[in-house]
Amino acid sequence: MTLQLRALRGATTTTANTAAAIAEAVEELVAALMERNGLSADRLLSVTFSATADLDACFPAAIARRLQGWDGVALLDCQQMAVQGDLPRCIRLLAHAWLDPADQPVHPYLRAAAGLRPDRAS
Repeated sequence: MTLQLRALRGATTTTANTAAAIAEAVEELVAALMERNGLSADRLLSVTFSATADLDACFPAAIARRLQGWDGVALLDCQQMAVQGDLPRCIRLLAHAWLDPADQPVHPYLRAAAGLRPDRAS
């Protein structure tokens, strides 16, 4: 089977600026990304996480790095550009993965982040 490199987006929000709340949100977002796209870790090339400036209790990529099979995935954290009125406590991701060209990518937007992309909210 020939695979195609595709970009996947997603976002979620946390309930608080704590390591536990960030971990819960990242784990939920990553699980949705993997499940809804039928992915395994060996089909992921890279994932970049961005977080709003009000989230500084831990690195989202550090949470993902603990997941089984993710030791070969290039991970990066960055701070989301601060824009007045932006959604608070938001974590976004951009993943590059090898997908079957016939499959339609699913971009999970969870929790309050569903309002960012109502067309893709799940």
